[in-house]
Order: sequence, then C-alpha cells, then structure tokens
Amino acid sequence: MPVSRKLRKVLFATGIGHFVEWFDFGLYGTLAAFIGLHFFQAEDPALALLSSFAVFGAGFVMRPLGGLWFGSLGDRIGRRKVLTTVIILTSGATFLIGLLPTYSQVGLLATVLLVLVRLIQGFAAGGESAGATTFLAEYAPAHRRGYFTCWIDNFGFLAFVAASGLVLLLTTVLGEAAMNEWGWRIPFLLAGPLGWIGLYLRTHLEDSPEFLALKRSNNTEAAPLYTAVTTERRALGFCIGFVVIKAVGHWMLQAFIPAYLTTELRFLTTQAYTITTFGLLAVAVMVPFMGYLSDRFGRRPLMLAGCVGFILLSWPAMGLMAQGDIVYALLAMLLLGICIAAFDGASCAAIAELFPTRIRFGSIAIAYNLAVAFFGGITPWFSTWLVIKSGNPLSPALFVMAAALITFLTVLRAKETAGLPLRRYVRHKKTRRGRPGK
Repeated sequence: MPVSRKLRKVLFATGIGHFVEWFDFGLYGTLAAFIGLHFFQAEDPALALLSSFAVFGAGFVMRPLGGLWFGSLGDRIGRRKVLTTVIILTSGATFLIGLLPTYSQVGLLATVLLVLVRLIQGFAAGGESAGATTFLAEYAPAHRRGYFTCWIDNFGFLAFVAASGLVLLLTTVLGEAAMNEWGWRIPFLLAGPLGWIGLYLRTHLEDSPEFLALKRSNNTEAAPLYTAVTTERRALGFCIGFVVIKAVGHWMLQAFIPAYLTTELRFLTTQAYTITTFGLLAVAVMVPFMGYLSDRFGRRPLMLAGCVGFILLSWPAMGLMAQGDIVYALLAMLLLGICIAAFDGASCAAIAELFPTRIRFGSIAIAYNLAVAFFGGITPWFSTWLVIKSGNPLSPALFVMAAALITFLTVLRAKETAGLPLRRYVRHKKTRRGRPGK
C-alpha cells in the first residue's frame, strides 16, 4: 500500500476512534446540567450543577492511574492493542450512564453508580490521548508531523461538536420538558453502536512502524515507566507544562461554557448549545491549518501565540458573553477558539517529540494525565465555584489566564523540535569516565 494511502487510513481509523472516545467522555460535560438535576439532591440548580461537575472531576482523578496502566502496556505490547481496549471500556461505561436509575428512583445509590461509571470512563481515557498521539506521530513523516498529529484534536473537537449538536437537536425536537425527563439518556445510549465502529476500525490497523522496528530488534523497554521517571524528568516537566492550558482551554469550552450560559447568564438551552456547537466547530476547522503552520514555522511560535491570546482575550471574551446576546456570545467562543486552535495545532507533535520511542506512550500518559487530572478536571467545578463565591460572572477568565501564563513560561524554556526525527532510544546519563550510567 503506498505510504500516503496507508497514512490516510491510519489517520482516519485513529481519528474516528478518538472521535468516539471523546464523544463518549465529553457527553457528561455537555449534559452536566441535566445530570445535576437527576443524580443529586439540591434545590438550587447552581448547587446541583456544582455537584455534577464534582463527579465530572472524579473521572479525571482516575486518568493518571489509567495512564500508568495503559502507558506501560502501550510501550511493552504495542499501541494498537491498548487503543482497542480503551475504546471498549469507555463506550461500555458511557452506555451504562444512559441506563442508570435517577436519584428520585433509588436515592443515593444513583449517585454512587454514576460515580463508579465515571471512574471507569476516566481510567480508560488515561490511555486514549497519549496512545493516539503516539500512534500518529510514529506514522507521520517528520516534515508533516504537526499537521498529521493535530488531527487528534480536530477529531476531539468534532466529537464535542457532535455531542453539543446532538443535544441541541434533541432539545429542539423533543422540547426541554421531554429532554429533561428522558431525552438526556439518548446520547449516552448511542455510545454502544459508535463504540463498535471505532473498535472495528482500530482492530484492522497495524502497529506503528517505530514500535514494530523496536519489537523486531528486541529493544522494547521492560520497565518503561521507571525509565521515564529516572531518565526523562525534564521532558516530563515540559509535557505537564504544555498540557496545562490545553486541558483548561478544552474543558472550559466544552464542559463549563454550555452550563454557564444557561445557569448563570440565563440563555435558553437551545441558544447555549447553538453557541457552543458553532464555536467548537470553528475550532475543529482551524486546528489543521494551525498544524500546517507549525510544520512551516515551528511548534513554539504557535504555542506561544495561543498562550498570549488566552492571557489577553479571556477577560474580554467572558465580558462579551455576559452581555446576554447570542451574537456576542458566539464571538466570544470564536475568540477563545482561535487561541486553543493555535495551541493545539502544534502541541500534539511537540509533546510526542519530547520522548524516545521506547518510552513515548508511557511518558506522555504519565505527564499528560497528571496535568489533565488536576487542571482539566477542576476547570468546570472551579470556574463554577469562582462565579458563586465572587458573584462576578467574569471571574473564570482569571483561571484561564493563570493557566496560559504557566504554559507560556514553559514553552519559553523549551527547544524547537519541528522537523527533527523522532528519538528512538533513551539518552542515559554518563559517568565521570564517559561511560553510560546504569
């Protein structure tokens, strides 16, 4: 099979699987307002939403554990096998949410079951982004690695668009009363057939050429996580720093904003999902172009531009949303969307280029999921808490600006890696005699 055709097949199969994974995982954030009303006992919708976002964050707590488990497996037995496993777990758990009894039916048991299913989702998600990024980076040619790896985020945002668009469609067709009563279950139940599609595509792929080369030469790492922590601490630190604004930006746009528009700014449900659907679609469209630019001009300029954009535009964007006008709110989404698209266009390749092939999956899984668990997992909850405690609807912008500053300072210290070949082996430290250390 010609390389270009094979690469397109790999891109499509990996991307569709990633789409399914994040459609499943992101549905909870999209439907957080409905979940808050059905699984928690709270008279105030804002407090119910806060409880819902707390469980949303609980799923992220499991991501580092999933990253440890699946990352190690991915470096020892292969990327493809792990990616097929995580899609089974995530789709199955998401399907179960659509079948769970509510608080009014079984009381606290409903909340407990929701938390358990969300923990399974989080554990599985710990292997997805690291695996998909590793897989595509190891297939892509060096001079186009930014473009091909950024499609991971493109498919991820398209999944968010599909989730938001589906909720918008169902709310429009069924009405808010029916949607609140039983229609919210439909998107979760769709996870079953979608999961089978993603599973089929992934099982018909070969593993990455980089990993297969290591396997043929018997050079796979026996203890990849130990090796990563002992030899690649600097790279792990850079990866965590890169992911801070990536995590906050993603989950601010996908999970916090839809609920924020309805509960705090009093937009109609259909208006809120219209704003987020078109805003996220614009991000998805922009990401591949930004990936192309990162191959031409480097990873650092695009990532720095995204961070600066968040620092300068987050407060004005939240101010536009607070005007209560749908056009202004959509413009605000686009302003924030340009920032995350610029960053995402370069970040996947930059992260993959930090680590050698022998430990790439596990290293990304550790660092990526630690950053996402803390910064991404708390984003909806902490943003909602800031609004409640401060009484200022613009206060979540301060959190985004702080996250962008952390990543900005990290990128400033990083080296440019665009166009360089991927590292395959670990660079061990040398002793005083110049020999490799043990």
